[in-house]
Amino acid sequence: MKEKGEYAGDDINAVLNRYSDMVYRLAFSWTKNRCNADDILQDVFLRYIRENRAFESEEHRKAWLIRVTVNRCKDLLRSGWMQKTVPLQDNDLTTQLAQESEVYWAVMKLPKKYRVAVHLYYYEEYSVRQITAFLHRKESTVKSHLFRARNLLKAMLEGEEQHV
Repeated sequence: MKEKGEYAGDDINAVLNRYSDMVYRLAFSWTKNRCNADDILQDVFLRYIRENRAFESEEHRKAWLIRVTVNRCKDLLRSGWMQKTVPLQDNDLTTQLAQESEVYWAVMKLPKKYRVAVHLYYYEEYSVRQITAFLHRKESTVKSHLFRARNLLKAMLEGEEQHV
């Protein structure tokens, strides 16, 4: 069995460089707010450093980071602070995510339950079974969310094409 910190890929800078974009995008897809996504990114990596866990593989490390990100997003959105705030328009997003396609922006318009499933499935390339573990949902629920999200995206994108 591996001791804490024994896994060869434990260099914090390498882990941060490899996974910070993924954690940020997942947090942003939950919160739809750049500042909250920044806070969650910081919290996730602080937790990673403090726990100093040994991981069986890079896939195990990535799954752990996703699970912690999802949990942190849920905690933030349930917090009393968030219940009593009104979100401001985040006009600076185009500089942060300028290279993203129209499809990405359409995904960001989806309801959270669909948006997160789509992000994990298409952008992070996780299977439905893996997503069920991350989100603590039934497999049929995740499949339903993906199906409904695809239909909503199709309607959104076809609607935009018709207006052009």
